[in-house]
This record gives sequence, C-alpha cells and structure tokens, in this order.
Amino acid sequence: MQKLTGIKVLLVDDEPNILDFLEIGLINEGFEVETAQDGMTAVSLVKQFKPHIVILDVMMPGMDGFEVCRMLKKTENIAIIMLTAKEEVDDRVKGLKLGADDYMVKPFSFEELLARIYARIRNQFPELVGEVVQGPFKINDRRKEILYNDCVLELSATEYELLKFMVFNQGLVLSKTTILDKVWGYDFAGEENIVEVYVRSLRDKLKDKEHRLIRTLRGSGYRLDLT
Repeated sequence: MQKLTGIKVLLVDDEPNILDFLEIGLINEGFEVETAQDGMTAVSLVKQFKPHIVILDVMMPGMDGFEVCRMLKKTENIAIIMLTAKEEVDDRVKGLKLGADDYMVKPFSFEELLARIYARIRNQFPELVGEVVQGPFKINDRRKEILYNDCVLELSATEYELLKFMVFNQGLVLSKTTILDKVWGYDFAGEENIVEVYVRSLRDKLKDKEHRLIRTLRGSGYRLDLT
C-alpha cells in the first residue's frame, strides 16, 4: 500500500496502551494523528483537528462510542471505524445504523486496520489519493476524469459521480434510493427513475450493450461487475 500524506486520523480509546500502539504505527505510515481518551474530548478535537478518519472505541466511560458517532455524523464529513471488544451482532448493527462506516472487533491486526483506513479513504476522500485504479477503470478525482481501458470517457458531472460511486462499490448491489442519496443528495426531490436514464447513458458510453458490466437486478438495483 502506498503511503499517503495529509490524511488526519483521530484515535479515541480509553486504553492508553492501545492509543500509543496505534498512534506510533499510523504516524510511521505518514498519517497526522491526534488522540482522545473520552467522548467529550473527541467531539471537541474533531472541531479543531478536522480529521478525515475517526477510529472510535465503543466502550468508554461517560459518553460511549455510539453517542460520539451519532453526534459526529450529524455535522461532520468524516469516516468512522468503530472498535469493540464485543462480538455481538447487535452492537455492529447499532453502530452502522448510527452512521459508522466500518466495524472491527478487538483484538485486531494493525495491517487489517490500515487496510480498512485506506478503503475508507478511497471511498470517501478519493481526491486525497490522486489516481485510483479499479480493474479497467482509472479515476482521477482531481481532474474529474475517468479512463476505461485507457480511454478517457466523456462524462457529464453527474455521470462522473455516478460511475465513480459504482466503481468504488463494485460487486455490491446498489438500490436506486442509495444511488440517489449518494450521488444526487438527500434533498433531491425528483423521480428515482432518473437513475435509469443515467445508467443507460453510462452503458452506452462503456459500450455495455449486454449489461455485463453494469448489471440490473430486478427489484434490487444495480451492480457493477469487474470480473
């Protein structure tokens, strides 16, 4: 994995040993790191430090990780990876419903955490990593440009955002509602059938007449397949 610079990570855990271990490792990987041992401090630090990623422990005295996650997701554009010593499915579901972007159960390897951080950056902050390569696609968010099989696609701004979202989530079934929320925004007041219009346009530009690249799953949505 390439080392990135300028990425800010906030570590929130009430166990000093874990904070020290993760802080040293992430600094060595080129990240800017701040730490907090309780929820209130974390919320305050987010305002000052403006991190891209928050690594957030669930079980903390006072304000727990769930409440911190809920508060931050209401106002901040950040990725949250929650940590817990528990393995109950209910905890994971609760965290994800509150807006957490990923979930890890302690103990975990530093390499796995690092991989998940990079995944979140590629998905939520692609402009920070320059060109992203996914199969036959090359996405350069700084230039707002997508190449397919090394050919530049002529895309409108919305087509660009839609194709980027589908490439970054390749292999996953994306409902029309999800696509509208992520590409058009939560306040979009139009018809969801507009997604069909844009998907049809993308298929034309990708020469995907048989829908092998962008597949339609009746009643579920769309899935971009790179294999």
